[in-house]
Amino acid sequence: MESRDATAGALVRTDGKQKTAKSVSTPKKKDQAKPQSKMEQIFGFKKQDLSSWSSLVALLNQPMDPASLGIFRCLFGLLMAVDITQERGLSHVDYKYLDGAPVCRFPLFNFLKPLPMDWMYLVYLVMFLGALGIMLGCLYRLSCLMFITTYWYIFFLDKTAWNNHSYLYGLIGFQLTLMDGNRYWSLDGLRRPSIRNAHVPLWNYTLLRTQIFIVYFIAGVKKLDADWMGGYSMSYLAHHWLFDPFKAILPVELVSLLVVHGGGLMLDLSAGYLLFFDATRPYAMVFVSYFHCMNSQLFSIGMFPYAMLATSPLFCYADWPRKFFGRFPAFLRGVLPLTRTEPQTSSSCVYPEEPSSGRQRRPQSSSSPKFRFKHKLATIFAVVYILEQFFLPYSHFITQGYNNWTNGLYGYSWDMMVHSRSHQHVKITYKDGQTGEVGYLNPGVFTQSRRWKDHGDMLKQYATCLSDLLPRYNISEPQIYFDIWVSINERFQQRIFDPRVDIIKADWSPFRPNVWLMPLLVDLSPWRTKFQEIENTLDNQTEIVFIADFPGLHLENFVSEDLGNTSIHLLQGRLNVEVVEEKKNYSLEAGEKIQVPAGAYHRVYTVSEVPSCYMYVYVNTTESELQQSFNKLLDLQESIRNGTATEPLPPELQPLVSIDDDAQMDSDSDDNNITDPILRLFLKRQRRIKEVKKRREASVLERLERFTVKKYYAIRRGFLMTAIAMRNLALGLPPIEQLKQEVAFANMKQPEVEGNEPHKDEVDHGEL
Repeated sequence: MESRDATAGALVRTDGKQKTAKSVSTPKKKDQAKPQSKMEQIFGFKKQDLSSWSSLVALLNQPMDPASLGIFRCLFGLLMAVDITQERGLSHVDYKYLDGAPVCRFPLFNFLKPLPMDWMYLVYLVMFLGALGIMLGCLYRLSCLMFITTYWYIFFLDKTAWNNHSYLYGLIGFQLTLMDGNRYWSLDGLRRPSIRNAHVPLWNYTLLRTQIFIVYFIAGVKKLDADWMGGYSMSYLAHHWLFDPFKAILPVELVSLLVVHGGGLMLDLSAGYLLFFDATRPYAMVFVSYFHCMNSQLFSIGMFPYAMLATSPLFCYADWPRKFFGRFPAFLRGVLPLTRTEPQTSSSCVYPEEPSSGRQRRPQSSSSPKFRFKHKLATIFAVVYILEQFFLPYSHFITQGYNNWTNGLYGYSWDMMVHSRSHQHVKITYKDGQTGEVGYLNPGVFTQSRRWKDHGDMLKQYATCLSDLLPRYNISEPQIYFDIWVSINERFQQRIFDPRVDIIKADWSPFRPNVWLMPLLVDLSPWRTKFQEIENTLDNQTEIVFIADFPGLHLENFVSEDLGNTSIHLLQGRLNVEVVEEKKNYSLEAGEKIQVPAGAYHRVYTVSEVPSCYMYVYVNTTESELQQSFNKLLDLQESIRNGTATEPLPPELQPLVSIDDDAQMDSDSDDNNITDPILRLFLKRQRRIKEVKKRREASVLERLERFTVKKYYAIRRGFLMTAIAMRNLALGLPPIEQLKQEVAFANMKQPEVEGNEPHKDEVDHGEL
């Protein structure tokens, strides 16, 4: 095997050194490579390579085969072109940036505003063309600039869409802008033979490999969090069908703890190291590929799993594409990347001086490579960038205003999937500053996002936006109060922000702690083990919500009439419960409970000196009765099928006879003739169940066809709407009727199939 090279690690050499000798001055066969030290065999560089500045410059700028970088450039550009039509939102730009709509937005910097809608389509078009240019290696630098400028503009325009992989795409795009990614398999190489198949400096590979190593390793370090180690972060994943093989030998609790959480932790901590070394890389390739394929099914994270799969070959030897494509038939070599030609020299690299005579070669230590300014600048940039990337995930002590229960804005800390949240209660109260009138707003009014509920900086932006919009509705000098209840990693539901603070007037700074953030009650975390014990004692129809509140605060709640059997059980502290309509107060001590009436408001006051802990226990009586009716209809249906029915079927239940008929099952046309709402809802439910079963049992080809058709219509809409916008910019708006027809044509979808809607566990009561 060849000596260990840079493709296996951040500062690792490749056989590029040996190939450089061939391309500069081919040595005679009797010349033998110098014996390598153990460190050089393992890591690919010697201790002396890091002993001085000049040695480091020579190391990071030494020539490398451009093949692996060129293939990654092509794959990244392709994935970004697909991503732009999906997760970046080309297919629904008009919904997000509709001109004139009163929408509250959450940019990183408040001066950032979206352009008019047609111009936003132009922004997306420039970004898409940039991604295509990166993929093809056509006008490479310009394409990279087109991509990253528009990408980061859209990224900074909406903090609510931030996530780790979107941030990673922007970083990689920025890195590629500075790299020689068009030296292999590119249109630029065809136009400019001087750069075709030319060496690239080692730091090109160093940055990319280090970036991917950081993604894995820091994600693993963040998973050392107590909640992840205890199995509370992603416990629901264990119920996914992908983990069925593990559930065949382990209970679901151990699958969650050992496979989901333990396996995720070990893979993230070790993947970067395993990809580094020759001996472990094949095994790492298998595990990370399986991991990312699973993620593509577990989460809606767009191109991220495939982008990470595309980064894995970067850790292999840089000439792996030559060996791979060299095995293809000869008649395909005209369109495939180069496989045999040795790379040519490049001014971006540093080469050792040639030996003074043809016979004798001066030792490398005596050679004095000439460094140009760009070589030194590239080395400084590589070192600073790597240090910055290691520092940024832990920089939250600087940007304290963005810290909430978790540190910083989600997206640049690599704390992927460490925290899961559920929101039980969100109330927005406004008060007219002149009249004193108090009212309530629907949560999320004037916004298209829900993430503002967990971030103080976004809450401040949202309140400021509401203060600008509410005067249009005769609310003067509004005051805005938020009462938001959140559970993080299966803890108690508790307030995240102080409901007594007018957020419009509240002070906020990116560099100071948020004073109106309520503390996370971590002292109550041990209760989570008790939660499971309590839930195990309940039947399938009984639901439960665990609440914790601060002394001096109260919860105002309304019990729906559907919840006919609702009670409050006090676990810790002391409560006063006020039933508003009855104008009565009831005191509760730990271990006591009280029934609260349905269809009425009540208030729960925490009067103890410590936080109170209590739980709502309730039964959805309407749903329970509906389910009983469904069970009776199901039994009747089974008796009809089995021929065991003892009484003639009433006329109003005759649709049960034809329920197995596909024509009847696949059509809602006769539902209007069914007078019984229970029966109509039952038949609709059965159709949904049948459709879900049909989809789950579909073959791979059928699923692929369904997936392809769905993506086709989404991408089709994006491009047609872009064409309409470009026409509008170039020629002006057409008559309104023509515009309606064009948009209707763009909105055309695949023919609807009955039962297409996803089956829900919750029963829809709207028809009753």
